[in-house]
Amino acid sequence: MNSLKYLAKKGLRMLTLLIAVSILSFVLVSLSPIDPVQSYIGADMIRVSEEQRQQIAENWGLDQPPVTRFLKWGSNLIQGDFGTSSIYRAPVLQVIGERFIASAFLMGAAWVLSGVLGFILGILAGMNQGTLLDRGIKLYCLIMASTPTFWLGLLILMVFSVGLGWFPIGLGVPAGVLQGDVTLWDRIYHLILPALTLSVIGVANIALHTRQKLLDVLSSDYVIFARARGEEGFALVWRHGIRNIALPAISLQFASFSELFGGAVLAEQVFSYPGLGQATVQAGLRGDVPLLLGLVIISTAFVFAGNFIADIIYSIIDPRIKEGRRNHD
Repeated sequence: MNSLKYLAKKGLRMLTLLIAVSILSFVLVSLSPIDPVQSYIGADMIRVSEEQRQQIAENWGLDQPPVTRFLKWGSNLIQGDFGTSSIYRAPVLQVIGERFIASAFLMGAAWVLSGVLGFILGILAGMNQGTLLDRGIKLYCLIMASTPTFWLGLLILMVFSVGLGWFPIGLGVPAGVLQGDVTLWDRIYHLILPALTLSVIGVANIALHTRQKLLDVLSSDYVIFARARGEEGFALVWRHGIRNIALPAISLQFASFSELFGGAVLAEQVFSYPGLGQATVQAGLRGDVPLLLGLVIISTAFVFAGNFIADIIYSIIDPRIKEGRRNHD
C-alpha cells in the first residue's frame, strides 16, 4: 500500500513537472525574437509575398494567440499527437524516434565509460590516500569538473581529428554513404570522440565520490579488525569495501542523467552528431515549437526516470531513507 502511494506521488510530481516545464518552454519560445515563418522559409524570404507569409502562418497555426496555440497543442498531446516539426516537415515523434537511437548510443557509451573509469580511479585514489597518485587523480577530477563540455570537445576535435587525423571531424556516419551501406564500425568510429568527451568529464563526480566512500570504509572498525588479521591491499577492498562503495556510485550515476543530457547537447553540436541534442538546438534557434516541446517532455521524463531509479537504489542501500519516507507519508 505504501509503495503504491509512493508511486502515485511520484507520478503526480512527474506530471506537474512536465506541465510546468512545457509552459515555461512555450513562454520562452513565444518571447523569443526569432520569427518562425522566416526560419521556415530561410534564405528564400525575399521572394515570398506578404500573402504567402500569412498562408504559411495560418498553416502552422502561428496566426493564433499564444494561449490558444498552447491549449491546442496540449489537447492534441493528450490524444498522443505531439504535432508536426516545421524544420523537418515530419511528425515530432518520428523525428525524435529517428534521433533517439543515435543519442541513446552516445549517452549510453559515455555513461558506462564514465561510471567504470570513475569507479576505478576513485578506488585507486582511496587506496593510495595522500600519495602522488591520489593528488594527481583529485587534480584531474577538479579540472574536469570545471571544464565546459564544448571547450573540451573542440580541443579533442582539433587534436585527434584536425591535427592527427585519427578520427572523422564530425557527423554520425561517413558523408556521402548511403544509409544501407553504413556499417556498425562506421557508426562506432564516428561515436568515439563525442563519447570520449562526455565520459572524460563525467568521470570526476564518480571518482571523487567513490574515493571518499572508500576512505570512510577503510577507517571503519571492521576493516581495522580485518587488517589486524593480516588482510591488506586490493583483497581487503574487494572483500569489505566493494559493496559499500559500488551501490552509492551506481545511484549517483543514475542521478547524473541531467548532466549527461546537457553535456550531450553541447557535444552533439561540436561534432555535428545527429542526435536529440542537435535537434534541440535547431528547434530553439528556428522557433520550432512542437519539436522543442516534444524534446522538452522526453528529456524531462528521461532525467526524472534517472532520479527515480537513484531514489530507489538509495532506499535499498540505506533502509533509513525508506523509513523516513514512510514517516513523512
